[in-house]
This record gives sequence, C-alpha cells and structure tokens, in this order.
Amino acid sequence: MKRKILILCLLGIGLQQTIAQENIKTMFYNLLNYPELSINRLDELEVIITDYQPDLFMVCELNDAFGAGLIDARMQMINPNYTQATYFNNTSDDLGSDSNLLQNLIYYDSSKFILEGQDIITTTLRDFNRYTLKLNTVNQATNPLVLEVFVGHLKAGNSPEDEIRRFLMVEELTSYLSTIDPNSKVIFAGDLNLYTSNDITFQELTDPANAITLADPINRLGDWHTNSSFIDVFTQSTRTQGGLGGATGGFDDRFDFIMTSENLLTGTDLYYKPNSYKAYGNNLNPNCFNREINSSDCAEVPGSGVSYSQTLRNALYDMSDHLPVVMELETNEQLLSTDQFAETSTFQFVRGNVTADQLAFMLNSNTSNNEYVIYDVLARKLMSGKVKNNDITNVNVANLPKGIYYMKIDNYTETKKFIKK
Repeated sequence: MKRKILILCLLGIGLQQTIAQENIKTMFYNLLNYPELSINRLDELEVIITDYQPDLFMVCELNDAFGAGLIDARMQMINPNYTQATYFNNTSDDLGSDSNLLQNLIYYDSSKFILEGQDIITTTLRDFNRYTLKLNTVNQATNPLVLEVFVGHLKAGNSPEDEIRRFLMVEELTSYLSTIDPNSKVIFAGDLNLYTSNDITFQELTDPANAITLADPINRLGDWHTNSSFIDVFTQSTRTQGGLGGATGGFDDRFDFIMTSENLLTGTDLYYKPNSYKAYGNNLNPNCFNREINSSDCAEVPGSGVSYSQTLRNALYDMSDHLPVVMELETNEQLLSTDQFAETSTFQFVRGNVTADQLAFMLNSNTSNNEYVIYDVLARKLMSGKVKNNDITNVNVANLPKGIYYMKIDNYTETKKFIKK
C-alpha cells in the first residue's frame, strides 16, 4: 500500500511539473520618425524583431499608415501570425511644430492575443492609444485574461514648460484609467522623456491614490539623466554623431519605459516575470556611458550574463536613436496551440497580403451566400462581392489607391488587413 501511495505521489509531482507556464514577450520601441529618414531601416528592424521575437510589439514615432503597413508586411515575413491593430492618425491638438506626425501603434502575435477593442485618449499634444487584448487561452470562455495596453509619447525637453506639458498629458491618462475596471491588468509603454523619478509626471503615474497605480517593474528610481550608476536602464542615445536623425550625445538617459499596474507584480494568473525587464541591446558595460551603442565600449562584459551581439547593436544603431525596452509576462493558463488556432481562422490570403492588382483568399466555411467587404483605414466601405466557399476567390483591387485596407466576411468576426502597392 505504501508503495502504491509513493508511486501516486511521484506521478502527481510529475503531472505538476508538466503544467508549464506560458510566456508572453513584450517590446516597446521608439521608431524615430519611421518611415521618414530611411525607408530601408526595415532591414534593421527585421534583425531586431527576429532576435527577440516579441508577442506584443508597441511603438511610437510612426509617421503614417503606409509606414505601419510596411512594418506589418515585414513582420509577417518573420512570423505569419503577426498582425497590427487599426492605425489612427493623431487626434490631439498640437500646439507646436509637427508632432502630429508621431503616432503610436501595436503589432501582436494573433495566435496568442485577440484584439477586443481600441480607444484614443486625447491630450494637448499627442494621443494615448488603448488596446484591449485577450489572451488566446484554452479557458478564455470561463476564465478570460485581458490585458489593457496603453502606448504614449510624452513631450520632449527639460524646461519647466516641457515638464508641465508632460504632466498635463499624463493627467488625461490617469483620469481615463479611473473610468475603467480598477482590477484591470494594465501595461503603459512609451517614450516618457523623463529625467528623474521625482518628476511630477512620474509621481502622477505612480500615485497610490490613483484608481490604477502604475509601477516601475524593476523599481530603479532616482535621477537617471547623465548618471552612470543607472547605465543598466539607459535607452538613449544610441549615437554620438549626426547624419541619421534623432538625438546625439551618446548613452546617458532613461527615456523609454514599460510600466505595469501593481496587480501584474503580485498576481497569480497573469504576472510580470522577474528579471525580464531589459533595455534591449544594453550590455551593462560601464564604458558605454556617453558612447555609441555599436562601439567596442558597449560590447559584452565577460561574466555579466548579458550578451547582445555586434550585429544586433549595429542594427539598433542604424534603426533609431533609442533602444527598445523589453519585458515578459507569464501565465499558468494554457494558450491555444498554433494548430488549434489555425482551425478557428475563417479565411486566409493565398498569395500574401501585399498586392498591386489581384487579391486572392480562401474561405473555410460550409455556409453559402457569403460576401466579402473591403474597407479603408477610416472604416469606409469601398468594395464588396460574393465569396467562393472552400475555393480561391480573386478580387481585382487594381483601381484602389496605394495604401492599407481591411477585408471582412459578412457574418464572421475576423478582419484581415492587406496592402495595395
């Protein structure tokens, strides 16, 4: 009897060990006015995305829908499950220069996330963008895990006026957060242009009196600007010389953040993975202070446990004056496998989603009389037609202007994006 009990106990331990934690990799990146300066920076971005393979890619300084579509198409070459949220131009008042050209967006692995909704929070300068993502778990019907993602880009500059304008922007965000479920699991990612955790803007975000208090997952608080003791969290500037656009001056600022609601630091169903928050490409080399990220001064330090290659650092140097920030989440819920997810997809583009004339797709359905509809980025209906079930449907889109469009099949929830070149 004792032997049987022991065997059962060992089996139980074995079963517990097979229940693996699912990992969610996130990345935030300031793209530096993409696709301005150089459209060919896609090659550098491909190196970066291929190296880290984020499940959620959050960006700012995206100039237009065309650039957004170029990134989406390249990311789908890396992983066909990548898709982008709907792109929106900035709707906030711009009181100076051309900041309305700087937009936010997310790209995500659609086998792991389902985009449930989007919203815009206006400010006096630039929008915050909200994306409601549900994890594509086996138990999503009975135990949905929802992540509220906010992306922003605060006012740059270190004058008192700049500090006040950042604060006023963030006040709009914290006010908005007070209107959603206080138990929401929240990520706020952005180029915050902060010099110290004592800044009134950072204090507003982390105020315990807020309905949803945000936190720095690594709790690296202090005066970051030109303080070499914080080199591990520096994200700007990757460059000391001009010619590529953006800021110069070398590696001496922590401007880029992924902040979380407190429940992501203490939760048990979806939570921050300890020690996963990194300034991506930062080798923690003290010699890198005020240097260029691809210089030998920023190379790997033997024995540090951190290793970003010369190839990656070259790509980071050429892509942007900022480094990305990365962070991982974990959940004990099981995600649907790729095969399981593929079965739920209603239609697929046959020859990719970039075309100059013919768009081909196949609908997996047993129902008849289905109709496709094509919309532009403003959700205006442009074209429609009948669908061939379980066969290839060809649509002539040659007369559409170049740009990004969306296709939907009536009576189905799935929407797919394509690019007319």
